[in-house]
Amino acid sequence: MKKVTLLLLLAVVAGLSASAHPAAPAAATGDPCALPATKPVWIDFADGSVPFWELFAKPGAVDAASNFIFPPQIRARGAKTVYFDLNLVRRTGSPAEPADPALVAARANRFYNYASNAMACSKPVIAENELQGASTLTPWSVTNAQYRANVLIFLRTLAAHGAKPVLLVSSTPYTGGEAGDWWRQVAQVASIVREVYFSAPRMYKLGVIQGSRTIRQLFRSQAQDFISIGIPPSKLGIMLGFQTTPGSGGRDHLEPASKWFELTKLQALAARTVARELGLGTVWSWGWATWTAAESDPDKPTNACVYLWARNPKLCDAPRKAGPALNTDLTAGQLIFPQGSRCTVYGRPVRWDVASSISRVTQDPQPAFTATYARTVASRYANVTAKAVLNAEKAVIGLHFHGSRAAYVAALRHDRANVEIARGVIADELRRSLIQSHLHVAGPSAAEIQSYYDTYAAAPVRLVQVKPAAPWLANSKRGFALGAVAPPQVFTLASGQETTLRTMTGVFKVKALGPTVDLAELPLAKARKPIVTALVSLARDTAYQNWLLAREKSAQAATLCWRDQLPAVEVVPLTDYLPYLTLDSGAAASTAAAGG
Repeated sequence: MKKVTLLLLLAVVAGLSASAHPAAPAAATGDPCALPATKPVWIDFADGSVPFWELFAKPGAVDAASNFIFPPQIRARGAKTVYFDLNLVRRTGSPAEPADPALVAARANRFYNYASNAMACSKPVIAENELQGASTLTPWSVTNAQYRANVLIFLRTLAAHGAKPVLLVSSTPYTGGEAGDWWRQVAQVASIVREVYFSAPRMYKLGVIQGSRTIRQLFRSQAQDFISIGIPPSKLGIMLGFQTTPGSGGRDHLEPASKWFELTKLQALAARTVARELGLGTVWSWGWATWTAAESDPDKPTNACVYLWARNPKLCDAPRKAGPALNTDLTAGQLIFPQGSRCTVYGRPVRWDVASSISRVTQDPQPAFTATYARTVASRYANVTAKAVLNAEKAVIGLHFHGSRAAYVAALRHDRANVEIARGVIADELRRSLIQSHLHVAGPSAAEIQSYYDTYAAAPVRLVQVKPAAPWLANSKRGFALGAVAPPQVFTLASGQETTLRTMTGVFKVKALGPTVDLAELPLAKARKPIVTALVSLARDTAYQNWLLAREKSAQAATLCWRDQLPAVEVVPLTDYLPYLTLDSGAAASTAAAGG
């Protein structure tokens, strides 16, 4: 058979549709065609194959059902109904054996007449279960092209009568090339619902925060496949699965029932969040039927009640029905933030305005976001007082700007910063120093000491006396200060001169006991201690970076962010942008927590 183009096949629809337009049913009381105006519309599969269908049949609910038996009973109980067609393959054929296109439109005409009467509605929503071969790459085979054309003919014919077709999709859609064109043509006449099923035990193991985040990201990604090719979110929906056959997604032996109830609650909350966020038109549920023994799960009715309750407590009294097995907390793991917060980490806020201000310095919002996140993580492990920050600020102004606050502010302005941003960076530095002081690092080897001695032979060193004991002097009051770790003012003193030095981590009285000399002028035995101090300081810098990366990574399990957009796990030293705010090399923060 020659390959028939979509254009030619769709031309057949017009003739068949015009010649076979059945009479519409009488309008039902209360307009049965009118679904809730609030989006998303929640739709649950609840026909006669669901033993507890009455649970779904109540005002405020929309139920998907078939035939003339249960839909009237459901509507009599106050719910709305949509038609659920389980036999799309009988109407269009399959990718391997497509139906004769001349028959497809006639079948659609007859089916519309049946479905609209069953729904007592002239413009019924009709869900078609389900497209086969959604993932098939192009170019399509002749038979698959015919099948796709048939599906489009069927949907267009239903829509021509005023029906609102919905095409269910159970696998990741291929949307490239002519396939993308086909999906967009479908969206012109029908809605598309992506079935999103996963194994409950695997998801439950992730915990409330990571599990909820993973479910939301899964829902987003499935919708995004279509949104990315230009299909409006309002024409899209997602379907959640609560089936119990092992290996089909759904419960998959998750025990006890309380765990299944918890995950069901989280699914409902995740679906609501993502649907509102993206503007999706519908959220569907599936898996309540008991066609096989594996689906005859005694916990299904209670689980269905939990699902209804989680999205609207008026629909079912799950706390009463499930009892102690139900965790009634509807906030854990959800995207609920304090005013002005972009994220929370262990409940601590990561603020939008702080990240935004830092981005002026970095000229890139991503490292600014990461730096703000890292600050929040580190703050959990070390407290820096406002007094300590102000004292450190004075030291910066004295050391780098000759005591001129105006010059300091001008430098900040030049670097796209301000005093508030700078104080945040200073606090980061003090916090780093405090944490580093508690990190254990191995002492350097004899070979490393010799290598440093040889490599940095010209480094300045001098004998000094200091009060109180200084970290850059190996926490001693007397010894050789090395340029790599000691404040630079130490090496500008005249021999025998005594002065008070204000540093970012404290105030010290320093007396020069000898001249400044090159490191090579000291015997290695005397140089060993200051060299060890310098090498340990470098090791602690590296240890801190590793420590921070590990804490950032582990904190993501307790992090909630707007739209689940988490920061990268990186170390972003803001002193790379504002180098004059770098903490005195090698200085400990023993005074930072106390305020200087």
